[in-house]
Amino acid sequence: MELAKKKCVPCEKGAAPLKGASLKSFMERVENWNLVEESEIEKEYRFKNFKEALEFVNDIGRVAEEEGHHPDIFLTWGKVKLSYSTHKIKGLTESDFIMAAKSDGCFVSRFRKRI
Repeated sequence: MELAKKKCVPCEKGAAPLKGASLKSFMERVENWNLVEESEIEKEYRFKNFKEALEFVNDIGRVAEEEGHHPDIFLTWGKVKLSYSTHKIKGLTESDFIMAAKSDGCFVSRFRKRI
């Protein structure tokens, strides 16, 4: 199933973070996301101006609330950087990749055509 169509699930304490082949497999399913020390994924999006960047942040905020899985967000003029990690286990879970795919979907559906 396509990641963007899946729902995030709460992580249980003591769950193992993704590693090795599983982690590599998920990285191959999201475009242009960077792996940081095998415990976080991040991506930077560019916009025409601050207003569009802020609109994107608001879109991501709505999706994150619906899914119950929230990114770290850096917002500046014309740029937004998102980072996902499952803090409870200090690593990555499928939900981080689901949110990465949903974030890309928000960007493509609203901004890709205007840039």
